[in-house]
Amino acid sequence: MCRNCGKPYYITTAIAYTSGKPHIGNTYEAILADSIARYKREQGYDVFFQTGTDEHGQKIELKAKEAGITPQEFVDGVASQIQGIWDMMNTSYDKFIRTTDKDHEAQVQKIFKKLYDQGDIYKGYYEGLYCTPCEAFFTESQLVDGKCPDCGREVQPAKEEAYFFKMSKYADRLIQHINEHPEFIQPVSRKNEMMNNFLLPGLQDLCVSRTSFTWGIPVSFDPKHVTYVWLDALTNYITGIGYDCDGNSTEQFEKLWPADLHLIGKDIIRFHTIYWPIFLMALDLPLPKQVFGHPWLLQGDGKMSKSKGNVLYADTLVDFFGVDAVRYFVLHEMPFDNDGVISWELMVERMNSDLANVLGNLVNRTISMSNKYFGGVVTDSKVSDTVDEDLKAVVLEAVKKADDKMEKLRVADAISEIFNIFRRSNKYIDETMPWALAKDEAQKGRLETVLYNLTEAITIGASLLESFMPDTSARILAQLNTKKRSLEEMETFGLYPSGNRVTEKPEILFARMDLKEVMEKVEAVQAAQRAEAGEAESGEAASEDVIDIEAKPEIEYEDFAKLQFQVGEIIACEEVPKSKKLLCSQVRVGSQVKQIVSGIKAHYSAKEMVGKKVMVVVNLKPAKLAGVLSEGMLLCAEDADGNLSLMTPEKPMPAGAEIC
Repeated sequence: MCRNCGKPYYITTAIAYTSGKPHIGNTYEAILADSIARYKREQGYDVFFQTGTDEHGQKIELKAKEAGITPQEFVDGVASQIQGIWDMMNTSYDKFIRTTDKDHEAQVQKIFKKLYDQGDIYKGYYEGLYCTPCEAFFTESQLVDGKCPDCGREVQPAKEEAYFFKMSKYADRLIQHINEHPEFIQPVSRKNEMMNNFLLPGLQDLCVSRTSFTWGIPVSFDPKHVTYVWLDALTNYITGIGYDCDGNSTEQFEKLWPADLHLIGKDIIRFHTIYWPIFLMALDLPLPKQVFGHPWLLQGDGKMSKSKGNVLYADTLVDFFGVDAVRYFVLHEMPFDNDGVISWELMVERMNSDLANVLGNLVNRTISMSNKYFGGVVTDSKVSDTVDEDLKAVVLEAVKKADDKMEKLRVADAISEIFNIFRRSNKYIDETMPWALAKDEAQKGRLETVLYNLTEAITIGASLLESFMPDTSARILAQLNTKKRSLEEMETFGLYPSGNRVTEKPEILFARMDLKEVMEKVEAVQAAQRAEAGEAESGEAASEDVIDIEAKPEIEYEDFAKLQFQVGEIIACEEVPKSKKLLCSQVRVGSQVKQIVSGIKAHYSAKEMVGKKVMVVVNLKPAKLAGVLSEGMLLCAEDADGNLSLMTPEKPMPAGAEIC
């Protein structure tokens, strides 16, 4: 009997920002949400899975201008590309919402007006520090090492007329909700971060409109203002299912809200667990049942960059490995609450060990032996041995454990449980040695039972695998000439029809790969990325190779002369514990070695810092950063996107050379 038949389950991803093509780290979220949605359908839920694109804001307006097209044309192109990638990765979403959809825009205007009319929004002026890439204002105290706390880039002073939301009005109510609903924010580490860093110290009113750009949803009663991105973007979760601010919401909205799960990246947890719940409280709507801030998928050899040629895109990986192999990798390699790592070498290793050997070889061997010894007919002769009971126990226990892991959103652990079925089946082959049984006619019944048990174990494992690797699951079951089991059916071992016939010629599910050959092809891909980045840089240089920044007051030469600049050589470097931004370098300047702490971890790894000759301010008063003493400053250049480059001498210079 279906345990959850007909129960609604509403799951969402964060909507992808249409500033450019998403890399594999962005795509991971859509795959993760899809695996959860598919599994919930297997549990009998009536699932509605929504994803989409976030299409307004200053950054997009600037990118469209650079491209020489309208913002709408720009986002149309990127949104189509994003949806195409989600489709390529076989994500089973039910709705792909765009924040330029007219019905969404109309509801955002209504929501803004409602909140204004009831006194939650008021007009004022904002003067603070603004991060353009994040489209967010910050106070001095919120910065990390003087940079944006979210992306690590430079912020600029800004002042403009704006509307504000009274966040503090609902803060105590939100704190109470979080305390009374420990499952609301997951993992727990994210909850503690929100409470201790933002809610308990006290919330400031939130800027919810802008006048410095026009690409946004106009405020209906004050059209020189456009709705600020978060009030626009977050409301997609209700507008996409039929919410109407005038009280005429659809049956679908009444059925699905509150959402069962908002699946988002950990970098936007604050917006979804503080801003969004408060907006909902102001609208007198229930809060989502759970917000899960998943970790990041990091590039194994450092930050992804086109200039380095190491950006990993889903379509590139699919060209190398196939859709299901990529799905397996990103789901399996991502821990529950720690960042995962992706690299070409690791993907080839997983392809060869887990997919080609553990899974593919198991299926091929089992089907081949059934054909070789019994013409493909699989019969349960019930000639059992003690080793059979252990196989059955492992299989049935894996089903229960995988189900338990999925209830806790531990997707990687669930996949590991499924592969325990395949590993135990391979061991079972070694234990029973079918090739030896085949030599003895008296052991025919035993051989039939062994191959039946293997076929049954694979059937259960393949059925359980469907949520994560749907095409692979279907291909295995087709070769076994059987249908996918329900979760209830997987609780019983022995449902494969005795006397059924498997396919005559098993197909290769996953072919082993040669790492050297793969890396040769990878180099060609990376060279193309570097060339593309070079062309973009040269094109930009030809048209506008300048950046204007706010001028500082003039100084006398005597003021400048007080600063001492020298060439330093970095002889050692390490990450500062408990800091996301800082590196601690040991820098040789002449005969001295100075310890210098710099907020450049997002741009350089500790390993690549070592050996560099750099420009150093050596007579800066020592100070402690994150509890670590810093005795100087490394100088960097920064472009308009916040990318940093250490200032280095053009020609070889000795450590200690004066810069004048």
